[in-house]
Amino acid sequence: MTEQSHLRPGEVTLALPEGFDAGVYFIGQKYEAKPRPDWVEEDHIPVFTALRGQLARYFKGELSTFDLPLAPRGTPFQQRVWEALLQIECGATMTYGKLADSIGYSSSVRAVGAAVGRNPITLLIPCHRVIGADGSLTGYAGGLERKRALLLIEKTHSNHGDTKSTEDTEQFKLEFAR
Repeated sequence: MTEQSHLRPGEVTLALPEGFDAGVYFIGQKYEAKPRPDWVEEDHIPVFTALRGQLARYFKGELSTFDLPLAPRGTPFQQRVWEALLQIECGATMTYGKLADSIGYSSSVRAVGAAVGRNPITLLIPCHRVIGADGSLTGYAGGLERKRALLLIEKTHSNHGDTKSTEDTEQFKLEFAR
């Protein structure tokens, strides 16, 4: 049986299946976990409570990395890519090509991009920090508007830019934190 919690109706699902294979998904994102009849909604599991607290701190600019016992399942290659994503500092970005270089797969940019897109723990494993070679926002399973908002939030709260918080970003933060 899988436990699930909606952090904001219509926005995020945290899935914690038996065996500790976890996922954090924006509702409607590509590769989203689809609830099954045996799933139980339970908001008071300690990891859900911890996630809510950490997300609140993240959106206030008080937290830049998450510390939760989540274990995403994937191939060894995907695991390597997801580990590399965790090395990208909050407020910074990296191109798919540089990410591929960083794990020794410089000729496999498309495969790296596919692994980034299959990240089952969106936001906590910061796949939104990966951008196109020309600096454009590309390929985010949660949608480019969310990617843009997350990057703006991080730049606002970091030393990597002096971007002022926009009304759209503030609205995203308010809606997400509900």
